[in-house]
Amino acid sequence: MAINLKAKECLQYVGKYAGSYRYVMTPEIYSRLTERKVLNEAAMRSGISQGTINAAWSAIGEVIKAWATEGHSVAIPGLGTMRFGVRATSVESVADVSSSLITCRRVIFTPSTDIKNELANTGINITCYDRDGNVVKQVASDDDTSVEDGEDAGGDSGTENGDNPLV
Repeated sequence: MAINLKAKECLQYVGKYAGSYRYVMTPEIYSRLTERKVLNEAAMRSGISQGTINAAWSAIGEVIKAWATEGHSVAIPGLGTMRFGVRATSVESVADVSSSLITCRRVIFTPSTDIKNELANTGINITCYDRDGNVVKQVASDDDTSVEDGEDAGGDSGTENGDNPLV
C-alpha cells in the first residue's frame, strides 16, 4: 500500500510567494468510509455481531467525550490518545487574561507507536500536475520516513503569529 499525493501547480494569492505559481501537495482521498462500513468490517474481522460492535463503539465514544471534557487525555485503544485544547493569544499582564484570548478550540490526537510505525513504513507516491491539469511527473518516496510526534512538532500544531497554545 501507499499514500497517494497530488502536487498541483497553483497560483499563490497570499504570502511571500503571492503572484507566482508553486506546486502544492495534498493527499488524494478516494472516499470517506462511513461509520456503518467501518463497524461492519470490524464485525466481520472479529467475529463479533454487528449489534455488539456498534454498542461497544458507541459506549467508547461516549466515554471519550465525557472524560475529554473533564480534562483527561483519553487512550483510544490501538490508535493513540486524544484530548481537548485551545489556541490562545498570549498577554503580558494577568489583568488581560480572559476567554476572549482563545482563538480556537481543538482536538489534539497523539498516535500510538504502532500507528506511527505503520505510517513510517507506508510508501508515498506523488503525481505532479501542471496548471492545466496535465501529468508532468510521478515520484515514489525516498524520504527519511520520519513521523511528526504530536503537537510539539512543526506544522499547524505549534504557535502562530506570536500566539501561545494553551493546553
